[in-house]
Amino acid sequence: MDTKPTLKEEFGEVGRTLAWAILIALVFRSLLFEPFSIPSGSMYPTLMVGDYVFVNKPAYGWGRYSFPLGFIPFEGRIFPAEPQRGDVVVFKRSQNTWGHPYIKRIVALPGEEVQMRGGRLYINGREVPREVLGARRFVTDDGQAVDVLAYTETLPGGVRHAIYERSDDAPLDNTEVYKVPEGHYFLMGDNRDHSQDSRVVWAQGPVPAGNIVGRADVIFFSLGGSIFKLWEWPWTLRPGRFFTSLAPERAQKAD
Repeated sequence: MDTKPTLKEEFGEVGRTLAWAILIALVFRSLLFEPFSIPSGSMYPTLMVGDYVFVNKPAYGWGRYSFPLGFIPFEGRIFPAEPQRGDVVVFKRSQNTWGHPYIKRIVALPGEEVQMRGGRLYINGREVPREVLGARRFVTDDGQAVDVLAYTETLPGGVRHAIYERSDDAPLDNTEVYKVPEGHYFLMGDNRDHSQDSRVVWAQGPVPAGNIVGRADVIFFSLGGSIFKLWEWPWTLRPGRFFTSLAPERAQKAD
């Protein structure tokens, strides 16, 4: 004879289902792919404010900051793999590992020398070539429209990507020579004159490999307005950016 479950039993079953769902979500975020929203314009034109990307945790193996809040304290990485030049990565700042993560592009590898001269990037004393794409305009975080020039930059090894430059005489367009320490990577924003990155040694500097959360692989969602204003979605959704790969493009002839 069937018996109807009591209210207590029903709540218990719902609680167990919810607990399993939360556990599965935490495992998925910690070990596989974590969503990350773009909060600033430092990576224009590659990434726009309101883009949502999946961060690939296994790409370089798992480090301390692959896990929420870095709550598992250990050195090094499990099943490590070397980040590649041109990869877009999410990382934690060395000066504030408890703060929110950042996203930039790897331009130089351990042991290399980096310098900016007149807005041009030099790696190991060689100028990184760039080609003019034309004038563009983007809107800053505070709503200001800014006119820039877009370029295609080709990093050593043939990785090509677009960058924005407002001018070639901004504060970070002329720097000293940086020597990237072993076990570190030199990261820069694609929106060169609107990015606080490894060029700002006192604030960030080269990023330790252990601070890298993972590699940003794909834009899975994009919205030009508030995610909470559902009634505006028909006008603010950017479906043309959905499922855009962030894998570096490589020139046919590498340096």
